[in-house]
Amino acid sequence: MSREDSTPNPFDLAVNTQRELLEATTGAFERSEVVDDRLETLQSVEVGETPSEVVYTENKLELLHYESQSDEQNEVPILVIYALINKPFILDLQPDRSVVRRLLEAGHDVYLIDWNEPSRLDRHLTLDDYVNRYIENCVDVVRERSGQDAINVLGYCMGGTMSVMYAALHPEKVKNLGLMAAGLCFEESGGVLETWGDDEYYDPRDVTEVYGNMPSEFLDVGFALMDPVANYVSKYVRLYDNVENEDFVENFARMERWLSEGIDVAGAAYVQFLEDIYQDNKLYKNELELDGKHVDISNVDMPVLQILGEYDHLIPPGASKPFNDVVGSDDVTVIEYPTGHIGLSVSGSSHKEVWPKVAEWYHEKSGDGDAEGAFDDVAESEDVEVVVESEAGADVSDDVEEASADVEEAEAGPAGTEGEDVEIVDGIGPTYAERLRAAGIATVDDLASADVATVAEAAEVGEARAREWLDGLTE
Repeated sequence: MSREDSTPNPFDLAVNTQRELLEATTGAFERSEVVDDRLETLQSVEVGETPSEVVYTENKLELLHYESQSDEQNEVPILVIYALINKPFILDLQPDRSVVRRLLEAGHDVYLIDWNEPSRLDRHLTLDDYVNRYIENCVDVVRERSGQDAINVLGYCMGGTMSVMYAALHPEKVKNLGLMAAGLCFEESGGVLETWGDDEYYDPRDVTEVYGNMPSEFLDVGFALMDPVANYVSKYVRLYDNVENEDFVENFARMERWLSEGIDVAGAAYVQFLEDIYQDNKLYKNELELDGKHVDISNVDMPVLQILGEYDHLIPPGASKPFNDVVGSDDVTVIEYPTGHIGLSVSGSSHKEVWPKVAEWYHEKSGDGDAEGAFDDVAESEDVEVVVESEAGADVSDDVEEASADVEEAEAGPAGTEGEDVEIVDGIGPTYAERLRAAGIATVDDLASADVATVAEAAEVGEARAREWLDGLTE
């Protein structure tokens, strides 16, 4: 090629620049016409719409009972125990992304504890108050209403940790124990919260001595600063790119509402949780005591289900799985899915792949399901890993992940990075990478093989941004 042929034509450059400017201006103008409507959507979006009634109250606590959505209902109800941080409507965010609704549709009777926000008068509440008073009273209410001696429990995050404490102290009242992204072992697990709990750098008493309770604003900012670009910049750019998409804006608004409506944590319970669970790892070491009573985890002898997010940076699998080796149960099942801490409860793929299996597990273990066929449909998924551990130590693994075989057969990716994770691509941070992985675009080669529209939809970004990522692979 001659130098003359390789020299850009000034006329073409001018025309292309003018066209790109016109497209950008037109797009901005079109978006501006819907901004007022979208602002109204952001302010008026509804959450937690599954019908329920309050059947028990104590202090700020409300126990919700959800309306059945199935003709046939399992006699053993499920009590959902949420964390003390944030509001529990993340488990009932919207009809198509509601853990509560999935369980109801599958024929379960569902109760949920809404802790609500403690006042300054509640700053002296301890973990013993939450476990041996509040949870205990709620369990007894559910047992009485259902006529069951023992009920099912599903604990999420910090609620999962407290669920283990309760099951260890009152094993006769817990038939089956489900743990969703529960922090149980903090010893080089790699989780961010483990670093926060390091007593060399942080003393939780410094905060509670000043404020009484742990302010939700402190926690919100701390979580956001783990990925400041994604939480303070990228997500708003993504909102602008998709402002014409009403469904996207509604989903965005629901998540923002949940993130912004944080809950303070009772001071004494916060200090105890940080010192005993994170800093001293007493639950895993079987050294934890609540009001002088030993929380003996060898008493957790009922069937246990662990639901884990492979990319959970708050409670990584390493902060949950080791617990299976020390718990008293000889019937432990692990469902691990390629999503994050919040994705377990709100991602569309989790609701399609994970929650039907969780619902079936509760049916099977409650004596109301086909024990032999409980996980027959796992093979239909390419992402869910189910592991059943027995007392003999043998693992019966139904790992249906076929990605490794596909990578071996694929052609070499750009610059020899076919096996590298998508997060190495310039512009793809942890948040975008997590969304791409959830859609099956896990490696650079997967990304190179996808079209712009598919990448944009999976990452929830505009096509212009997706095109930049793909174009960058060939540079």
